[in-house]
Amino acid sequence: MNHIKERNEVLAAAREISASGLVSGTWGNVSARIAGKSLMAITPSGMDYDSLNVEDIILLDFEQQVVEGEYQPSVETPLHLKIYKKRPEAMAIAHVHSPYATAFAVARKNIPVVLEETAQAIGHEIGVAAYAHCGTLQLADNVAKALGTNRRAVLLANHGLVAVGETMEKALKICYVAEKTARVAIYARMLGPAHSLSQEDITYLRSSFEHYGQEHR
Repeated sequence: MNHIKERNEVLAAAREISASGLVSGTWGNVSARIAGKSLMAITPSGMDYDSLNVEDIILLDFEQQVVEGEYQPSVETPLHLKIYKKRPEAMAIAHVHSPYATAFAVARKNIPVVLEETAQAIGHEIGVAAYAHCGTLQLADNVAKALGTNRRAVLLANHGLVAVGETMEKALKICYVAEKTARVAIYARMLGPAHSLSQEDITYLRSSFEHYGQEHR
């Protein structure tokens, strides 16, 4: 079996989004780009994440041909491929249906940058891609357009959230931070206005966060 590391990474992430409540049932999907190749590993379509094994994770080329794996890949494969082709720095994609972020997607309103950690981990308001049916090329086009060349997350109207990361860890962190931000924004609006951070503050916090943490000596 080829590219076991990336397939294990996708499997672990799929189990995590299920266990954490970012998805329910068989909804959502996760993928990882194979570095240096026009290949990706992606979750299969319509299978319970807790029952998956590493060999169930599909290896797929960028022409959407299955290279290795017994099952059909996720119906959102076109969306993942479109993002990888447009965003060469993207190494992992997580698509979730977390409830508070999805509430914004249903309202078709951007998730504002109301928390410092949102500015640090994401660095921008999370906009809404125009509605299209799940699994379609139109949805893939809409999402890629809304993400542009530098956005890390986007809402899918009446659907969910897509996060893009240089690593799987970063893609998942974006999902968690987006969900927390959406929840806090909704609660804050019950109390009064939800005050967003200024663009100057967002830029500063995002830049400083890139150097946050411990350095190896």
